[in-house]
Order: sequence, then C-alpha cells, then structure tokens
Amino acid sequence: MWKPSTQPGTNSPTPADSQRPSSTPSPAPEYNNSTTPKPMSSATAVSDQATIGKSLVIKGEVTGSESLYIDGRVEGSIHLPGNRVTVGRNGVIAANITAREAVILGKVRGNVSATDRVDIRNEGSLTGDVIAQRISIEDGAFFKGGIDIRKPNANEKPQPIEKPEAAAPDKTALRA
Repeated sequence: MWKPSTQPGTNSPTPADSQRPSSTPSPAPEYNNSTTPKPMSSATAVSDQATIGKSLVIKGEVTGSESLYIDGRVEGSIHLPGNRVTVGRNGVIAANITAREAVILGKVRGNVSATDRVDIRNEGSLTGDVIAQRISIEDGAFFKGGIDIRKPNANEKPQPIEKPEAAAPDKTALRA
C-alpha cells in the first residue's frame, strides 16, 4: 500500500516541495509514474481504434487508416487496408470488408479480403467468400462461402505446373 506525500487528488507538488534546495535529491513518488500519460506507439495504442456503436447505422463506404470496432449496422463497403476490423456481437454487416485482419463475433454478409487473417469466433456468422493468408473458425461459428488461402508472396506469378508427357509411356511400368 502506498501513501501519497501530497494531498489526495492532486498530482502536482506543493509549493513547499518546489522550494527545496536543488542539492538534495527528492525521491520521486511512485504513483506519478502510473498516473502520468505516456505516449504509445500506433501499434499498441488502444485509442487508435474507432468504434461504431450499437445504435449507429451507416450506409455507404467506410474508409480510413485506423482499426475499427463495429457494434452497429453497416451497409456498403469497408476498406481499411493495413488495419483490423472487428465486428462485435451486436454488429450486423452487409458489406465487403477489405482489411489486414478481420475478427467476426457478429453477423457479416459479404466477402472478406484480409492480407493477414480472418477469425470467425464461436458466436460469429459469415456468409461470403474469404481471401486471406490464415483463417480460424471456432466451434459454433457459422460460415457459408469459399476460402482462398494466399501465401505472403502472392504478388509473384505462380509457376506453371509441368505436365508429364503422355506420348512416351514409362517403360519401367511395362516390365513385370
């Protein structure tokens, strides 16, 4: 249990603290480290995620450069390349989704294209085709559609498959 050296509710030092001689180091209170806001990188910041609440209905195109949590209704298209789209339990989507990652806990009717992965959680429902590097479908989830797994270097042209020559039969197979 810690005890603050200043009055409860204030984080600033008292005037008596600021008049201390600079030659004597004053110990920094431990609670200042936890209450001072620290800048976060964009990869770890939770505030970089926008939210569409339960009562919101959006008809049209949703684009942007941050992650999105949808608990409302979206009809149209969702285009957030490089970011995560999370469809909450109350989310109802009638749109094609393009993102780095898609997590589905609600209902989605449309195609999902992810550069990384698609997760359909146990209460989630997806009716549409999926294009992704990885896909996860939990027990109890509903999925109806096609799956196209793309490798990370999908930009390269696929190598043609060599067909065996049908004109020359294998002589070793005839000997017996």
